[in-house]
Amino acid sequence: MGTDSSVPQNSLGSKESASSTVRSAVSTPEEQLIAFRNIDLVSVPIIVLLFGGITVFLSAVTVGDWDYWMDWRDRRWWPLVVPFVYIIFPAVVGSFTWNKLRLPLGGTATMLSFVLGAWLSRYFNFHQFAGFPLGFVSPSSHIAVGIVIDATLLLSRSYAITGFIGAFIFGAIPYAVNWPLFAQWHVPIDYYHTPVTVADLMGYEYIRTAIPEYVRIIEESTLRTFGEAVTPLTAVFAGFVCILNYYLWVAIGSYLSESRWIKKLI
Repeated sequence: MGTDSSVPQNSLGSKESASSTVRSAVSTPEEQLIAFRNIDLVSVPIIVLLFGGITVFLSAVTVGDWDYWMDWRDRRWWPLVVPFVYIIFPAVVGSFTWNKLRLPLGGTATMLSFVLGAWLSRYFNFHQFAGFPLGFVSPSSHIAVGIVIDATLLLSRSYAITGFIGAFIFGAIPYAVNWPLFAQWHVPIDYYHTPVTVADLMGYEYIRTAIPEYVRIIEESTLRTFGEAVTPLTAVFAGFVCILNYYLWVAIGSYLSESRWIKKLI
């Protein structure tokens, strides 16, 4: 009995002595700082690629050809459809970062990730694989309007003001922000005695499954009665639509960022 009872005691004592000699890898503040930096170096690129992949996928599903080809970026539908869809990302992600971290980073982070992911997709998929000219398929830039959303939230600390001012600007100025990128492709030229743009001519040369013939049709519609101010009217209407869409997706993002619905599942 004595020898039998001494065996677990000795084994327990050896385990305790062995565990007491084990030293943690992050026991000092300097080691903790190094560990935090290494975690940031790994997690930040993963988060950027994740946001970029999600935004590029949703853009392909919802916007699609509107932002793929330069000749689809007309003066009426492109300034309306694109900001209406893209404001979903700053609203959802921005509500999470603001509610949980008090950091107004949703608009800048999502738009920057989208631009990086879109450039990778256009270069490898459209340019290298399909052979389209890179200028014909280059993505639009929305980093500036994302910064406007975050700056408005930072200064106002209110979703109501951010939606009324920041979201309106988000929908109103994308065409003006991207005009330096589009201008060279919208120069009029004479093509067999027919006035077309450079983008239209490239669209004639690179045939796709769908071409924007409607662009040349809607230019003759009734909106011309407003003094031929097509783009300003579209920008104002897009701003009001983005206000409503921002409020909707902030509410959805705020609900999803709460933990009570996760506790119900657990």
